[in-house]
Amino acid sequence: MLVDYEVNGSRLASARTRILLTAAAALLGVAQLWASAHGVIGPVHSLLDDFLANPQSAFVSWAGLGLAVMGVSAPLRPRVLAAAAVLDLLVLGLQAACGWHVSIGTGPTLVLTALAAWASRWDPAPRRAALHAIGFGALLIMASKVADTWLTVSIAAGPRVLDQYVQLADHALGQPAWLIGRLLDQAGSLPSDVLHAIYIQLPVMAVVVAAWQLRNVTTSSWPRHTLLRTFLALGVIGPLGYVLFPVVGPVFAYGPLGGGLQVGDWPHVLPTAAHPPAPMLFDSATARNCMPSMHTAWATALFIHSRTGPRWLRWAGALWLAGTLLATLGFGYHYGCDLVAGAVLCLTVESALRDPDRGWDRARTQLVAFGAAVLAGLLLAYRFLPSTMARYPVPAGFLVLGALATVCFMFYATWFAAAGGRLAQWGGRYRVGAAGTAGN
Repeated sequence: MLVDYEVNGSRLASARTRILLTAAAALLGVAQLWASAHGVIGPVHSLLDDFLANPQSAFVSWAGLGLAVMGVSAPLRPRVLAAAAVLDLLVLGLQAACGWHVSIGTGPTLVLTALAAWASRWDPAPRRAALHAIGFGALLIMASKVADTWLTVSIAAGPRVLDQYVQLADHALGQPAWLIGRLLDQAGSLPSDVLHAIYIQLPVMAVVVAAWQLRNVTTSSWPRHTLLRTFLALGVIGPLGYVLFPVVGPVFAYGPLGGGLQVGDWPHVLPTAAHPPAPMLFDSATARNCMPSMHTAWATALFIHSRTGPRWLRWAGALWLAGTLLATLGFGYHYGCDLVAGAVLCLTVESALRDPDRGWDRARTQLVAFGAAVLAGLLLAYRFLPSTMARYPVPAGFLVLGALATVCFMFYATWFAAAGGRLAQWGGRYRVGAAGTAGN
């Protein structure tokens, strides 16, 4: 019976992966049509460049291959990675000799494709595990390319941005982008270099967590829920906010990257509050990708999924979350309000996906509904009540942070509180091991 259950589970997982890949391919085609009509590179063009020694994905291609090799046997993994490294070095040499754009990513792209073709000829059991992992690796690469195109969609949606609204609402949080930005500016180059590496290499750390979750897929059943599912779901849902609530961030709207359109001197001078705030006309090159903060959402997901790992992974997850939050504020990429919205989005999406075997009981339903309501309430407040939030920063800040704290409390009670206690019972966890073990 156990063998039948695992086989059926693997088949269902493989079917879901095929559906996801088909949907991703369709989305890729639609995104490319839109990109071609607007004169930008597009995801299919970018994918072809990856194959033709002009890679656009760089480390994302390596991240995709890193996920893919988790589905093959342990002895085969280093050989696959070594083959990709050799190919990448050869491509780098060719690029340098021909005077082309120098970038990595072609090697893992070619090897991932070859691995998919080879694995399709294996016996059923290893083939399922391999193609499932390869599918997730390919999805990660395709998602990053569609995301790049979506950034151009956020620009085309309108020339005006709502930074004045968010900057005004940020009075309730003490203007953290200006505070952390000024501290980071005075701290010298080393802290900035460390935070920049953490910020840029978030996908790499996500692959480390995902690889740990998938470490046994070649010898046991596939986990019902992993970090990859949350990452992909967030990548689909979150960027909708870029069009609904276009914001470019302090370093652009008020700082040195504004190209002459900025209306301040971030982080050195806090701008005078504009009452009432008004949409700002901005350029046609800067993505409106601040609200919500997807780096915060993804780093929060990474932190959550690292909690059930070994000590080194838990520390790494905490480091990446803290470093990402400091970087998003300190580099002026986001306002504090963006981070709160991103965290609420992550906890809501993760709650909808986590522990599929549990079903939609009262606690999960309440948490997801409350999280969605809080997120909607935050966005409405940022847009229509920023002046009120600025005039009454203490009660407004208490409400914003209190709403986030309430979502965090409900999330902990529902998924992580020790089973058997009152908090866990309130969160719907009545049995030992009933939840909180997703991805192990």
